[in-house]
Amino acid sequence: MQDLPLGTGLRRTSTVSRRDALRYATALAGLGAVSLGGGIPTAAAAAPTLIDFAAKQIPAQDIRAAGHAGVVNYVSLSRPGSSFGAKPITRPYAQSLTAAGLVIVSNYQYGKPGGTAPSDFTRGYAGGIADARTAWQLHTAAGGGQSAPIFFTIDEDINRDTWNNVALQWFRGINSVLGVQRTGIYAGIDACEWAAADGVIGRSSTPGRWWAWQTKAWSGNQVHPGAVLYQRVVSTASNPGPLVGGLEVDVNDALASDVGQWNLHP
Repeated sequence: MQDLPLGTGLRRTSTVSRRDALRYATALAGLGAVSLGGGIPTAAAAAPTLIDFAAKQIPAQDIRAAGHAGVVNYVSLSRPGSSFGAKPITRPYAQSLTAAGLVIVSNYQYGKPGGTAPSDFTRGYAGGIADARTAWQLHTAAGGGQSAPIFFTIDEDINRDTWNNVALQWFRGINSVLGVQRTGIYAGIDACEWAAADGVIGRSSTPGRWWAWQTKAWSGNQVHPGAVLYQRVVSTASNPGPLVGGLEVDVNDALASDVGQWNLHP
């Protein structure tokens, strides 16, 4: 794991003892086994993995057979003109995952750059309110934890001006509905840092970690020490991800014992 110079937001986590590593492992609450070294598992080592996908609901037994500890699943609808089988997560599917010992983390993404709906973060404060209400309704309908965070998506590379003048207002709208503690972000490394520095995402119960799900895209091969999830494999047409249940998936390393999984946030 490569560290960044730290700003006022995401903070460095110190090395932990073997005893603390054991506590980390036993506290994973369904995230699977990790190796117990001298510190917190890194993205390149023994971190449990969660997959994310949209096209269809992958059977729980296939996810387990592939060695993953759970899923990040959508609490959003399909964009106009599309029909994604995994959007939104349904209660029966969530129950099948839980019964198989898999964990679930919630993510919201409706729009997309160049898609039939614009990127969600461009919708401003009022759009943030509307998106948060939709996300929470779908999250709770599927059985999501009452105190679990929802990760809201910035699926493109943005600069600081766009963050300050556009995306930040969207997040503040989300905060007005969910509160900061139930708000997370999916983004590249810079936007994750800005979100924490501006106080619009909550903190994990794992010390030094925030509700920051960082993608390797737009991150310069750096993993921020404050992130709870790192999207190490981003499936694209030119670089497809691994097949699970016949579907190409993205793969995310769990970098904390508490990544916002439902079973830790009833």
